[in-house]
Amino acid sequence: MRILVLLCVLIFLNCKNEEDSFESEYIWDSMNVTATAYNSLAYQTNSNPHITAFGDSLKPGLKYIAVSRDLLKKGLKHNIPVKIEGFEGVYLVKDKMNARWTNKIDIYMGVDVKAAKQWGRRRICIEYGIPKKAIITPN
Repeated sequence: MRILVLLCVLIFLNCKNEEDSFESEYIWDSMNVTATAYNSLAYQTNSNPHITAFGDSLKPGLKYIAVSRDLLKKGLKHNIPVKIEGFEGVYLVKDKMNARWTNKIDIYMGVDVKAAKQWGRRRICIEYGIPKKAIITPN
């Protein structure tokens, strides 16, 4: 019995360390944005709704977002991790929006149009990771 408890504790601690090490690879910054939601449906995107503007494939259940092009310049580039107020887990920047949008993210909600409509449009805070290895410090 003691071995089983010890094994469970070790597994728990090991899982926590993986998450901590992932987050420790980034310097986290935050900003307020307008957030809407989108689905991988042709009438909401284009004739190939399962391919993002970066060429990634969309599948329901994935934690992806699209960002307005001005946010790309602020550090929210392809594959950057993002924590979204009101959502569990970490999302990845996998798509970019039409140039007409500014200071906006679009949260991917698979094919669940009802969930996307319920989310609507909100002003929220996001946190995004800037890779530490991309930051050059002077000697």
